[in-house]
Amino acid sequence: MTSSDVTRSTRGPRPLGRFASPILLLAVMWVVQAADAILPGSFTGFGLRSWDLEGLLGILVGPLLHANWQHLIANSLPLLVLGCLVAVEGARRFWTVTLLAAVVGGLGTWLLNAPGTLTVGASGLVFGYFGYTVLRVFAPGRVSHRILYAVVAVIVIALYGGSMLAGVVGVREGVSWQAHLFGAIGGGLAVFLGRGGSRAT
Repeated sequence: MTSSDVTRSTRGPRPLGRFASPILLLAVMWVVQAADAILPGSFTGFGLRSWDLEGLLGILVGPLLHANWQHLIANSLPLLVLGCLVAVEGARRFWTVTLLAAVVGGLGTWLLNAPGTLTVGASGLVFGYFGYTVLRVFAPGRVSHRILYAVVAVIVIALYGGSMLAGVVGVREGVSWQAHLFGAIGGGLAVFLGRGGSRAT
C-alpha cells in the first residue's frame, strides 16, 4: 500500500456516502411495501399494538410498515430530506437518532393509545429527525457548527414546521399524534446523548 493509499483510506467516507443510511432505510421500506402488496396476507399485523406485550415488537418493525402506497409515499420525501440532514453527522449518529425516535416514539404510542390500537408507518421517525434537526443547535460544540445548525433549523422549521405542528395538535382520526409527539421527543433526546461519538463514520 502506498502513502497515497493510506491518505485516502484515513479521510473517512465521501460526503455523498454519508447519505447511504437514510437511502438504505427508505429502500427497505419500499421493498417491504412491495412484498406486502405481492404476498398473501398483510404485514401490518406486525405493527405496534398498544397495551399488548407481544405488540412491543412493533416498536422496531412498525416504522418499516405502511398501510398502503399512499401512506409510504407521503412519508418518503420528508424522511429522506430530514434523514439526510441528520446523516450529515455520520452513519452512527443517524442510526442513534433513528433508534431513539423509534423506541421513545413507540413506547409513548404503546402507552397512550387506546388498548389494541395498531400503529404503523415511518412518521414517528420523520418527527424524530425533525426534533433532532431543530434542537441540534443546543448541542455542545464549536460555535461555527452551532451557527450552521441554527440556519438549518430555521430552514427546516419554515419548510416543515406547520405540518409538524398539525401532526400533533390537528390530526385527523386514524393518525397517531402520539407517535409524532414522542418520535420528536426521542429525536430531541438524541441531541444530548453520545455526543463524544458523533464523528462521521
